[in-house]
Amino acid sequence: MTMHLDTNSESYILYDGKVPHEIHQKHDENQRSWSFNLFDTGKHKRLKINPFEDVCIGIYIDSSIESGYIISMTETRINVWMLTIMAIGVLIFWCAKTLSQNSVFYYACGILFGVTTSILILIYMAGKLVPRGKFMYLIFAGTMSVYLARTLLENAQLIAIQYREWVMWYILITSLISFVICYRFGPVTNTRTKQIIQWFLQIAGLALVYNSSYFREASLSCCVVLVLLYNFPKAVLERGKRYWQNTFPEKRKLINEDQYRQEGIRETVKALKELQDYCSSPECNTWKTVLRLKDPIRFAKFMEGDSHLYEDEIEEHDVEISKILDEDEYTDDEY
Repeated sequence: MTMHLDTNSESYILYDGKVPHEIHQKHDENQRSWSFNLFDTGKHKRLKINPFEDVCIGIYIDSSIESGYIISMTETRINVWMLTIMAIGVLIFWCAKTLSQNSVFYYACGILFGVTTSILILIYMAGKLVPRGKFMYLIFAGTMSVYLARTLLENAQLIAIQYREWVMWYILITSLISFVICYRFGPVTNTRTKQIIQWFLQIAGLALVYNSSYFREASLSCCVVLVLLYNFPKAVLERGKRYWQNTFPEKRKLINEDQYRQEGIRETVKALKELQDYCSSPECNTWKTVLRLKDPIRFAKFMEGDSHLYEDEIEEHDVEISKILDEDEYTDDEY
């Protein structure tokens, strides 16, 4: 649910809460005291509303002349952006271990971190203009950083359009400096540091999944299921596989003598072909293999495509098989 406020007045304050009493209390506190609130959302004309909770909205316009405003409500059944955030969170959580060991991800995060934190240089330079003092400097740095961050976020699109060349040069220079710093120190090699990065990415992924919906019970359930699937997938699958095999054992099919011989011929031909492929590959040390052979010439003929058996060996094998068959037939008759 999204609330849209349409008003021509610039001097308005937007309050939100759960009950009207909370709205009146916020308004009274704001009227009684002077405050410089950098986190104030009063100038926002678009407000997301949780459809699963009671929400109360209060609008205060200072000028009595410009007191007109229109509020409209938009209902979105399927929020594509929130679904995308959830998918990104699941992807980050599941691939956290791979990303923590990836050099490309290291340089990308280093460059992004350098570009986003380069604003601290401007804050440090602005801090030179205020009186020297730790307390004063801390107050100024805190308020200035929040103010600049909020101003940049609210006017990011306008700044990118009007000062496009300056923005491009700024991003290019800061990215180059960040890349040089990351290249100087190199990717992370410590195992524990990689583990910490993995945990941080997984926590960030779960945070994205949890905040991808106002239905907190459902998003929390998704986080729990995701953690369980990540930590116990192999054990659950193996246990389920063993249970299935014990409950429904596979029926073994016995083969006859002819099938046994055919299987032996096929496996022999397959093994000989694998031997030829291995000896022809760069992984095989040719000279060391030749030294181990009793008859290198015979092996060379075999590699060129000749049979691995001589004719007398084949005849001797056939005679032995015939004797075995005759003995089997004689034994069967006696029995």
